[in-house]
Amino acid sequence: MRKVVAIIIPVLICFFIGLTASYFQDEAIKMWYPLLSKPKLTPPNVVFPIAWSIIYLCMGISIGIIFLSNSIKKKELIKLFGIQLIFNFTWSILFFYLRNPLLGLIDILILDICVTMYAIKSYPVKKVSSFLFIPYIIWIYFATYLNGYILLNN
Repeated sequence: MRKVVAIIIPVLICFFIGLTASYFQDEAIKMWYPLLSKPKLTPPNVVFPIAWSIIYLCMGISIGIIFLSNSIKKKELIKLFGIQLIFNFTWSILFFYLRNPLLGLIDILILDICVTMYAIKSYPVKKVSSFLFIPYIIWIYFATYLNGYILLNN
């Protein structure tokens, strides 16, 4: 039971963060975002909640597995996970709520570093935790490209 709770609680926290962030971006996605010049590779809006649901699930499982480990690096990884989660949340506020692609880009570049560091540092502790961050890394690097394009072209 302890193992199940150690996985479910982080997953729920990740989804809660995502749901809360979506509250801040809802109006901008309807009123501001459609008016922006975006690259041709921009996915349709329906893709974003699907991708983030998969990513939040993987993130929660990843940190849950780390939490269950006996590694001396556990505290460091939990702290790094928390930091990246804060930057994940604040990106939505900076980019959508404040409608500021520059601050969004600064935030997401820091997020790129934190997420990559987590994946690298978790690999020796629990390889599966590192691998679970691969979809996240791919997605936020792509989101960094989208954010940068929007900044430069609007």
